[in-house]
Amino acid sequence: MKYYYNKIVEGDFEQVIEKVTEALKTEGFGVLTEIDFSGTIKKKLDKDMPAYRILGACNPNFAYKAYQAEDKIGTMLPCNVIVQDAGDGKVEVSAVNPIASMMGIENDTLADVAGEVKNKLERVIDSL
Repeated sequence: MKYYYNKIVEGDFEQVIEKVTEALKTEGFGVLTEIDFSGTIKKKLDKDMPAYRILGACNPNFAYKAYQAEDKIGTMLPCNVIVQDAGDGKVEVSAVNPIASMMGIENDTLADVAGEVKNKLERVIDSL
């Protein structure tokens, strides 16, 4: 099982981030955090790399359901979506597969929630 879903799209990096953010909103997610990974690597290690941003997405309803099923679930939240420059005017967008990330937790209720979130994140990626 792959631990992520991805799609390569054409476009400007910042505009793709806006599209991803809007697609997440359509599925009930908000972006809680935005980490400029490539900027941090440049600042801390003086290493150059293509633009790479991590969006920490959260759907409050599903996050709360997951919490009710497993109170330590916060160690696995939020759902990360990455946007990375793939070169030549292409941008790759990838989202975590929550089923894969929850496999180590033996909780059937949590597995059901992860399946629902997986479907939403797949729709986000497919809509781009």
